Formats: sequence, C-alpha cells, structure tokens
Amino acid sequence: MANKKTKYIFVTGGVLSSLGKGIAAASIATLLKNCGLKVSILKADPYINVDPGTMSPLEHGEVFVTDDGAETDLDLGHYERFLDENLHQKNNFTTGRVYSSVIERERKGDYLGKTIQVVPHIVDEITRRIKKAGIGQDVLLVEIGGTVGDIEGLPFLEAIRALGTEVGKGRYMNIHLTLIPFIKVAGELKTKPTQHSVQELRRIGLTPDMLICRSEMPLPKDLKDKLAFSCGVDRKSVIESLDAPTIYKVPLNFLKEDILTPISEILNLGKLKPDMEKWDTLVKRVVDPSSEVKIAFVGKYLDLKEAYKSLTESFIHAGANLNTRVTLKWVDSEKIEEKGNQELLADVDGILVAGGFGERGVVGKMEAIKYAREKKIPFLGICLGMQLALVEFARDALGIEDANSIEFDKDCKNPIVYLIDSFIDASGTKQLRTHKTPLGGTMRLGGYDCDTKEDSLLRKVYEGKDVIRERHRHRYEANPIYREAFEKEGLMVGGESDGLIESVELQKHPFFLGVQFHPEFTSRLTNPSKVLVSFVKAAAEKRKNG
Repeated sequence: MANKKTKYIFVTGGVLSSLGKGIAAASIATLLKNCGLKVSILKADPYINVDPGTMSPLEHGEVFVTDDGAETDLDLGHYERFLDENLHQKNNFTTGRVYSSVIERERKGDYLGKTIQVVPHIVDEITRRIKKAGIGQDVLLVEIGGTVGDIEGLPFLEAIRALGTEVGKGRYMNIHLTLIPFIKVAGELKTKPTQHSVQELRRIGLTPDMLICRSEMPLPKDLKDKLAFSCGVDRKSVIESLDAPTIYKVPLNFLKEDILTPISEILNLGKLKPDMEKWDTLVKRVVDPSSEVKIAFVGKYLDLKEAYKSLTESFIHAGANLNTRVTLKWVDSEKIEEKGNQELLADVDGILVAGGFGERGVVGKMEAIKYAREKKIPFLGICLGMQLALVEFARDALGIEDANSIEFDKDCKNPIVYLIDSFIDASGTKQLRTHKTPLGGTMRLGGYDCDTKEDSLLRKVYEGKDVIRERHRHRYEANPIYREAFEKEGLMVGGESDGLIESVELQKHPFFLGVQFHPEFTSRLTNPSKVLVSFVKAAAEKRKNG
C-alpha cells in the first residue's frame, strides 16, 4: 500500500438490532486479513455502563475477557475468533467510559474552566479512542453498537462523521447493515425500512457507501437496483447477506458477493485476493462433519444461550478440527436436583460444568460432577465447574460434610474455595479484595501464565508445554490447604500460577479435568482450544467404545 495511514470502515446498523453487525464486521476483517493486510476491529457501545462486567448475562449476553483484563462486549469474542488475534482494552469502549474519562479530566482542570459539552468534548474523546485503536493498522473496522436513530448513539455517529471529514476520501467508508423483511402474506420483500434507515443516516450527515442487506430470501436483481437508486449507493455495493448454516460461512458468502471490489475501490487498496482455502475446509466440516458426539452442557443461564457464547463457539471450533459434530444437550442444573442424573445425563458422551456466579443451581452441578466421576464419563469443569469439583470431592471422597466455597457460605469451617486477600493482576498491580469489595473492580481478570505439572493430563492436553497462558474471570480461588488431602485420594493438581491452583485432574479416570481459567476465550476456528479439543476427543472415544 502506497499510503500507510490507517483507513477506516465504519459499520452501522439500521431497522432493528441483532442483525449481525459484529459478524459482518468480523467477516470483512477476516477477508482483508487473508489478503495480507494488517487489520483490527473496534466496538463502540452507546450504553452508559462503564463496561459489561457487572451486567447480567440475561441482560447482555456473555462478558468477553481480553488478555489484558478488559471486560468487553461479546462481539470482541467474535472478532478474535474470526481474526485469530488478541484484542485489547482499546478495542471496546462505552458511553460510560467516555463520559467517565471526560469528567475525570474536567475535575483535574485539563479543560481550563471551559464549559464541557457533547460537541466537541465527548465527540473528540470518541474520535481520539478510535484513532488510538487504529495505530499501526492498515485498516480499522469500527462497529457502532445499537441502531441508527437511538438517542444514545448520536454522539458516536457524529464522531464517525467528523473523523471521516478529517481523514478525507480514500481513507474511510461507511457500511450500513440493514434488514430486507419478507412479508409472507404479501409474498414480497420490502425495501422501505432500509430507505427510511438511510434517510435517518443522511439526516445525521452520513451517507452509506455500501449496504449489507440481511434477508431470509435471495434479493432479485430489480430489488437490488431499487435499493441502489433509492439509497444512493453504487449497484455493486448492495451486498446480499442471507441466513447462513454457520456464522463462519459469512466471509465466504461475502466473497461470492464480490464485497472486496467496492471496498478496494473506495479505500484504494489495490487488487484483493484472499486465501480462504483452510477456512473453507473448516467450514465444510462445521456444516457436514463425518461423526458426532453429545455433550451435556450443565449450567443455569440456559434461557439465553448468548451467556455462554464463547463456550458454544469453542465446541464448534473443536468439532471442525476433529471433523465431528458436537451436539450440546442443555441441562438446567436445577432440573438435576429435581429429576436426578440418570434421567438427564445417561445418554451423553461427556459432561461440561460451566462457570457462573451465585449459589443457584450449585447442588445440581455437583450431582452432575459426581455422576461423571463415578461413571467415568469424560468431564470438563471450567472456573466454578472446577471449584465445585473440589467441593464435591471433599464432601464425598474425603468425608468433609461441611466443605463449601465461601462464595456460598462466608462462615464455613472448611472453605475448599476461598477469597485470597491480595493478588497481582494482569497489569502487574497488587489488588486487594474482601467480601465487601465492589464486584466490578477486583476479579482476577485477563491472561496469566500457568506452570503445568510433569506427567499431568494438563501438560498432555497442551502437547508437552511446561508453561501455558489462559484467561481468567473470577474472584474465588482453590484453597491450597486441602491440596495434600486431595492428592492422597487421587485428585491431583495439574497446573499452578504463582502458587494458585489452576487445574485439577482425577487419576484412574479416562478424562476428568477442572480448570480455573476459561479456555474458551482463546479458542478460534483456525486455532481451537486444546482443552476443548482434548475433551471432545475423549467424548468421541467413549462413544466409540461404549
């Protein structure tokens, strides 16, 4: 590229939410990266929370954690899974964080007594953050959360308008993702919602360079012509985006729509020809694998599967790389308390107990763990899942009837899981935490190195590596006081991080692994989590041997 200055692609959404702006942005970024360009993505969220960390999963879906410890929107998980690159705190910000920053500077006197206003001060802070995320990149995609017309999104739209004006033609483009609904009773696809959405964009001062049209039905040529004419975009910049059998098919669908030609022309990127051969092979395995396993996914946020987005995607990655369909049987842990293990878990090849917060459903999760342990069913416990594996083993195998986590009983006499007073966070800063410490600031967050034990299952899973790095999101830790008692009965520690127990594994069991970290946060389609791959392999072996 002759011009090494960062070029920007702004992605907005119209008509309604949940159309897949994040998937569209990630798909475009994947195509550009596979053309040899250096690409990154930023998600700007208009809601007022500082970050999603304290939001209920039922409210906002999963909280995705980056390696540098940022609690971010779940779309950053999609970005990483598509790009196979680590993103950072700078790749996601909210209205709350923007206002907090501006108010903090005002309190310090940085504005020299001026009246602080949305324009220019809030808008300038938004553009500053966008430009910071773009440093060192050939192309930065910027997804604006929400829907055009939302009141809270107006400063963000003004910011991208101002930034586009600042950098000039050839360095930015606006992509608007919208819906073309099919009215069943009329038997017609309707363009009017898209026309109105584009009108709203124009009223704000933005004109789309490309329309990505979500639809259940193929768009006829005359309808694409109508959209191009009425919305003022080039005919080849009207991109059809039909429902796909998997989100990983979307980049390939965009490629068939020749999406890179108008992008290249608008941004002066030259001839773009991505190498998608490996991606295409994996997608074919996702859609039509040669074998199948069934995994019991034991959790409590089952009304909203988005709460476990990274985990469900990591099973797709593992399955694609093993040419195996991973069928998840969703099991509400509270139902196990009512109906028992045999009715809900007898037909599965593996049992996963996922992370979570709070006491609800804990008894059912421990019943599932006991069932996996005694029936020798491959088991994976993640975060709380590992902690409950320790508590269940302490109660049943060690005979410590009052064993518990102080998350559920702060006065318990045998705290198998406890709250350490201090720890070093991902940035190297010492953190202090107690029961009364605010939830939003004192969890162990981000990537930490873990030393694997020689001859352990964990080291085998990570193909002989003595040091691994995985991400965390939790407040409570396994209590090392009980380590000797556990290991005497065959529940071994397989990994440690600065003295903290990172994993446990059961001897004389085909696959029983609990990890304090979240391996799903680093799983990608082209680079799946080794923990999930090994777990699915063990489940497949059980299915094969009965």
